[in-house]
Amino acid sequence: MALSELHIALIGAGVTGVLMVWGYNVWQDRKHRQTAERIFSGAATDALHAAGATAASGEGRQEPTLPPEPMEEFAPAATEPVEALPEAPLENPAPVLLATRAAVHADIDDIANCTLRFDATSPIAAPILQSVQRAWSAEITKPLTWLARDDTGAWLGIAADDEGSYREWAASLQLVDRRGPASPAELAAFVAGVHSLAQQTGAALEAIPDIEEIAANANALDQFCAGVDIQFVLHVVDVTGGTFPGTKLRGLAEAAGLVLEADGLFHARDEAGGEAFNLGNLGVERFNTDSLRSLATHGLTFTIDVPRVSDGRAAFESMLRAARQIAGALGGVLVDAQRAPLADAMIAAIRAKTIELQQRMRDGGIDPGSRRALRLFS
Repeated sequence: MALSELHIALIGAGVTGVLMVWGYNVWQDRKHRQTAERIFSGAATDALHAAGATAASGEGRQEPTLPPEPMEEFAPAATEPVEALPEAPLENPAPVLLATRAAVHADIDDIANCTLRFDATSPIAAPILQSVQRAWSAEITKPLTWLARDDTGAWLGIAADDEGSYREWAASLQLVDRRGPASPAELAAFVAGVHSLAQQTGAALEAIPDIEEIAANANALDQFCAGVDIQFVLHVVDVTGGTFPGTKLRGLAEAAGLVLEADGLFHARDEAGGEAFNLGNLGVERFNTDSLRSLATHGLTFTIDVPRVSDGRAAFESMLRAARQIAGALGGVLVDAQRAPLADAMIAAIRAKTIELQQRMRDGGIDPGSRRALRLFS
């Protein structure tokens, strides 16, 4: 049957629409890649890269999940994969940062934070600054740090009860955490608030950065972090399906070098005091001194938070050793989420992935377990 002119017109319109959508998607993809290329570097993604979690929607990063075969059990919840990042060395990852003229404080971070500085003609009392900034800082959900330079030229973190007066000030806003990146509205409130504060106190703001550029930096940083944000877990259960007594567990955990802390988990720490791994209840109840006297648990969970551990390989080996030691003493076995015994191949895969992810972080300018990493993965 011959096509009518109307049919031909409708087909042509449909084809045109498809081409327009395709072209728009290509343009969007290229735009996002160019943004990331200005900021970060890193290895290309692979199948396991989907274990990262992104927060572009503003809802925060989800706990990551690895693909079903073979590593699904060892990291919680997944989101969409992250774009491949360029391999060039990390250079000027946060151009909105204003360079300092003297010693740099740890809270002035050229990757994790956006920092605005202003100088006053005469010293500003810290209580006055704290009072003025309360009107807008309540809109800020990301950590906001105030700093000032003292007479020696050193930058000091200013606490809420500081009574000093300073001429040079800096406001440093963290761009990303595990809830996601700072939103454009939040960034706008920060920049406008600092600008207004400088005007009210007779100070001069050194520069007013572009909100869209800061937001692009925050989103690219969040995508990078999402690609390496993985926790691996090992479970210990009773061979017969029974329970483990809490009284015995505490002694075994402490013998393995773990300490029960206020969060209800046993923690193993490295020589610098950073966490290596933790031990928790496989159930919902947290451990505490009282509950352990009567607790009977069906399983234990050992967890390593890869970005927050300084030496991932050493931490994983230490966790594996402690898990095997405690499992043996309790008559338990290392298993996955389906209660299948943990195979050597799976253990090797987790070890290799931990090393790979931490190297990717270093290549991107974020040392695992560093102060910067602890901020971004909090």
